[in-house]
Amino acid sequence: MVDQKTPAKGDTVAPTLGRRLSRRKPVEKLVAETESDSGLRRTMGFWQLSMIGIGATLGTGVFVVLGEAVPIAGPAVIVAFVLAGITALFSALAYAEMAGMIPASGSAYSYSYATMGEFMAWVCGWCLMLTYGVSIAAVGVGWGQYINELLHLTTGLALPPALLAGPLEGGVVNVPAAVVILLSMFALLAGVRESTRVNAVMVAIKVLILVMFVAIAITAVQRGNFAPFMPMGMAGVSAAGATLFFSYIGFDSASTASEEAKNPQRDLPRAIMFSMILVTAIYCLVAFSAVGALNWNDFADGETTLAGILTMVTGTPIWAVVFAAGAVLALASVVLVVLYSQTRILYAMSRDGLIPKAFSKVDAKGTPRANTVITSVFIAALAAFIPLGPLADATAIGTLFAFALVNVAVLVLRRTRSDLKRSFRMPGAPVTPVLGVLSCAYLMFSMSLSVWIAFGAWLVVGLIIYFGYSMRRSALEDEPEVDVRL
Repeated sequence: MVDQKTPAKGDTVAPTLGRRLSRRKPVEKLVAETESDSGLRRTMGFWQLSMIGIGATLGTGVFVVLGEAVPIAGPAVIVAFVLAGITALFSALAYAEMAGMIPASGSAYSYSYATMGEFMAWVCGWCLMLTYGVSIAAVGVGWGQYINELLHLTTGLALPPALLAGPLEGGVVNVPAAVVILLSMFALLAGVRESTRVNAVMVAIKVLILVMFVAIAITAVQRGNFAPFMPMGMAGVSAAGATLFFSYIGFDSASTASEEAKNPQRDLPRAIMFSMILVTAIYCLVAFSAVGALNWNDFADGETTLAGILTMVTGTPIWAVVFAAGAVLALASVVLVVLYSQTRILYAMSRDGLIPKAFSKVDAKGTPRANTVITSVFIAALAAFIPLGPLADATAIGTLFAFALVNVAVLVLRRTRSDLKRSFRMPGAPVTPVLGVLSCAYLMFSMSLSVWIAFGAWLVVGLIIYFGYSMRRSALEDEPEVDVRL
């Protein structure tokens, strides 16, 4: 006889808290959702996916963050770029394997859901919300500074300070930052095909602009500018690498386009690796040319340094004007693609019931319209009125945490689902995924206490939302769990 207090085999049981937190979304279900008629349109091939990865990644490291990293690392900022790039490369390899198996819009969030359960998936998705949302706002602010620089170089005029910062930073509203985000919103609302074409043009222009910078600046490289090479020691390189990691997070964007790719299993791994290698090479060339042409002590800020180097080398401001114009387009493409990625992460989380269903409703063009509008307006307001402060620095730590989870996901599926077809296999596993986790942890612990406090505060807010709303609204909440005990 079966004891009445013990469910018989095959009986359904009410989910306990532990089961709710650890419930997983099967790989087969994730794949089936991507193959069903979700409303998203499959229009992207290898080059479009590569342009998304490059568009989201290339720009921030040299247009916004470089000037902040050089005073920390000195000429060894080149090594810091390599350190951050190697860390990102491990995760890029992990992403390539996971994207080939699970071509879902949720990216790292979906990979975590399939391997580590709902709670870790929520934490991962919440970290990605921080990463994407705040980085869009931060790049929007940097875009406004380049617009102001371009205006000054071409007309001698400048925007009033009140229109370049929010009220808590001595201004009224950061108009340019809000404008570039809203313009990106309208581009996304026009449809994926149209927005990818716009992005491809902007990517081509910014690659040409950076090649132009290297070609000019490298003629002024002086050996003496590289000494002392590592004035702050390895600690300075590590700290700079943690800051520069912010520059590499964009390759994740290609994986968020999984459900809009024609052949995601074939094209996504190739696009991720291609964009990662190209961006790392350009970053290192730009860093070498910049610190070789200008003594590292002269790097006061990161907004106009590269344009200033061109003026110094050529003796004319014309190249600085060209560079500033290219920087405006470069940062606009970052905003466009990262905003796109944010909406696709929210789409996947909404489909799973963890956030309101409005974020997964798709219009006739295959665009999550309400999702795009709500997200864009919120981030535009953030950029226009709120000083980002430590929260902006916390985007890197949130990304590192998410990337570490993707490496763990590779290890889990290699052990539990060796039968799954993999269009790309992470070379050197299980050693390389472990190195991926360790390198992410190394950069995380290179960050300051204030960054950890900001990150911790963000996680606390996320936990409140999960336990107060998401856990009970999950699409897995109503699915019966079967007790298999005899």
